[in-house]
Amino acid sequence: MNFNLPEKRQGPQVWYGQEIKSSNEWIYTLTNQEIKEIDNAVKLAKNTEVAAIKRNNFPLTSLESKLRKISDDVMNGRGFALIRGLPVEHWSIEESAKAYFGIGSYFGSARSQNASGHVLGHVRDLGRDAVNDPSARIYQTRERQTFHTDSCDVVALLCLKTAKSGGESALVSSMTIYNEMYEQRPDLLELLFRPFATDRRGEVPAGKKPYFEIPVFNYFEDYLSVIYARRYINSAQRFDDVPAIEGKRLEALDLFDTLANDPRLNFKMTFKPGDIQLVHNHTMLHDRTDYIDWEEEAKKRHLLRLWLAMPNARPLPQVFEERYGTIDIGDRGGIVVPGSKLNAPLIPV
Repeated sequence: MNFNLPEKRQGPQVWYGQEIKSSNEWIYTLTNQEIKEIDNAVKLAKNTEVAAIKRNNFPLTSLESKLRKISDDVMNGRGFALIRGLPVEHWSIEESAKAYFGIGSYFGSARSQNASGHVLGHVRDLGRDAVNDPSARIYQTRERQTFHTDSCDVVALLCLKTAKSGGESALVSSMTIYNEMYEQRPDLLELLFRPFATDRRGEVPAGKKPYFEIPVFNYFEDYLSVIYARRYINSAQRFDDVPAIEGKRLEALDLFDTLANDPRLNFKMTFKPGDIQLVHNHTMLHDRTDYIDWEEEAKKRHLLRLWLAMPNARPLPQVFEERYGTIDIGDRGGIVVPGSKLNAPLIPV
């Protein structure tokens, strides 16, 4: 097959870890006035269910322009941002969830994150075994996640409580990985434009196989987009009708991972309670280091997660419908299976 690789990527989405570490332009600290405005909106939403919170019932008049700027940075700039300063230590879990969901509504539409229809996810160790349990998800464990994308335009995390040690967030630009592979091994890079089977982990939409098939790199309307979860590409090998990954295809995935794990390319950050991280899945990969948790239940590491469909998102090729259900901008992504109903639980389940 003759395939012309897209040109190397340029612009702010191409970056190396060291330049990010030496900058704090990606950190947006909330002012006292902005925190007060959020707190007032939470009070207004006292009798509103979390999943029913929208921009029109969660007013953030003075903060809105800053959130627009952050959204543009995430979608068209470096691909990520950190909002710092939510007073989660002084809020109940319900108040924190409402503040987070309300802020999230200014970025995009919350999508279901699992077969239970959760639009508010809980990232917490539930003692699951992601190696031997084919339905377990890695965010339900203390294991390292490995670099991956989630099935939405933007993934957001709110830190409520940190681990005793470890649990750092790691980020890398998939656009930088592309450029490195372009220079080093274009023959292997070409193979990543061909489909790989990825395990759905038991969360199967109606009429679909227990895995989906999408290339790692996808070039469409001048946009280069990535979808990748090596752990689940590997676990899809358990299905009899999935071809074995071997030879140069294996070498291509291994080089992709090697570059993602290269400290020249990636960088790590340590969350503080009240931090909101936003990551653009189409141009970024994210990871989490393994961690040691507290023994006391009330102190255990706990993050809230949103999967967002963004109104200012890029076009995606039709093959993404295999995972996203639809490619309609502002209304795509997430996991929808028969019988699921959207809801926002306040405790990890």
